Formats: sequence, C-alpha cells, structure tokens
Amino acid sequence: MEMIDWRQEFQSGLANLVDRAVVSGARQADVFQAAIEQIERLQDANDRDPDPADDALEGEIEEPANDWPAAGS
Repeated sequence: MEMIDWRQEFQSGLANLVDRAVVSGARQADVFQAAIEQIERLQDANDRDPDPADDALEGEIEEPANDWPAAGS
C-alpha cells in the first residue's frame, strides 16, 4: 500500500469537514473563520504546553501500599 502524504490526508479531511458544516447550514466564510480561530487556539495551547501527555506522567498517582496491618487478611 502506498503511503498517503499527510498533507493530502489533512486537506481531504478538512475539505470534508467544511463541506459537512456547509451542508448542515453554516456559511462557508463562517466555517473558514471558525477553523482559523481553532487553529490559532491549538497553536496557543501548544506554545504553553508542547506535550500535554507528559503532564499526566508527572501527576501520576501511585498504587497504595499493601503494608498496612489488615492487608494480609
């Protein structure tokens, strides 16, 4: 199977998303503006925290110890 360039896949997905929004009643200009706003929001979030998955590891809760007296019963 030939690997599809991610840009082609992105363009196709974005075009489908815009099309679905317009078919459901949105104005194309409004959809474009909403997409731009969301991309800007994603860029801002990435600037603040480039890898949010690392945050989950830092705050990971450890399993409780089973060394309390009633644990063996």
